[in-house]
Amino acid sequence: GKKIDRTLHLLFVATSGDAASVSYPRNLIVAEQSAELTVVESYAGFTGDKYLTCPVTEIIGGANSVVDHYRLGEESNDAYHLATLKIHLERDANFFTHSVNHGGAIVRNDIQAYLGGEGIHCTLNGLYLGRGKQLVDHHMWVDHAMPNCHSYELFKGILEDSSRAVFNGRIKVHEDAQKTDAKQSSQHLLLSDNALAHSNPQLEIFADDVKCTHGSTTGHLDEEAVFYLRSRGISQEAARSLLTYAFACEVLEEFRLETVRKGLEEFLFTRLPKGEIVRQAV
Repeated sequence: GKKIDRTLHLLFVATSGDAASVSYPRNLIVAEQSAELTVVESYAGFTGDKYLTCPVTEIIGGANSVVDHYRLGEESNDAYHLATLKIHLERDANFFTHSVNHGGAIVRNDIQAYLGGEGIHCTLNGLYLGRGKQLVDHHMWVDHAMPNCHSYELFKGILEDSSRAVFNGRIKVHEDAQKTDAKQSSQHLLLSDNALAHSNPQLEIFADDVKCTHGSTTGHLDEEAVFYLRSRGISQEAARSLLTYAFACEVLEEFRLETVRKGLEEFLFTRLPKGEIVRQAV
C-alpha cells in the first residue's frame, strides 16, 4: 500500500570484447495492493560489440496498484536483443508501459498482458527507429479475462534505409469480459523506398457487449505538408525532420516521467537532419 517516490532504474550494459557474449537478465517486479511505483529498464552496449541479450521481465500489479514502466533499448548496431515482458494485473490496477528501441541488428519484443480483474486500465506504447538493415519485431498479446476493463496500444515505427519492422498484435476478449474497451493502433513511417513494414492486427472476441478497435497504417511523409513548410522558408531537410518529429511525439507525449521524455526528445534532435532547427521550432 506504499508509494515509492524514487524511480527504480535497472541498467544493463553488455560488453563482448574479442568474443561474442550472451546474457539472460531476469526481472520480477511485484506491486502489491494499492502500491505505486515507477520502473525504468535500460539496455545498452558499446558501438561495434556483438552480443545477444535475452531479458525476461515479469510485472505483477496487485489490486488498485499503479505501475509506470519504461523500457529503453540502446543496443550496439551489431547486437541481438530478444526480450519478453509478461504483465499480470488484478482488480482496478493501472498499468503503463512505454518502450523505445533504436540500435540492434535484430530486436524482438514479446509483450503479454493478462487482465485478470475488473476495472483495470492497461496502456502499452512503443516507439522504434530503424536504419541500415535493422529488423524490429513486436509481438503483442492482450488478454481480457474479466469485465469492465480498458486497454490501449499505440506503437509507431520510423524506418530509414533498408530497415524492416513487424508488428503482430492480438487482443483476446473472453466470453465473461463484457464492457471491454480495447484499442490497438500500429503506424509506420517509411523514410526510404527500401524500408519495409508488416502489420498484422488481430481481434478475437467472444463477448457481445464490447467496444474494440484496431488499425494499421504504413506510408511516407505527406509531400503536401512538406511543400507547405517549404513555402514558409523551411528547407526540405528541416521540413521532413519536423514532420518526423511530430509523428514520434504522439508516443512521447504519453510518457509521464519527464526525465525520460526529455532525454528521448534530445536523442531525436541529434538523430534527425537539421535537428537544431527542429529544437528551435518546438
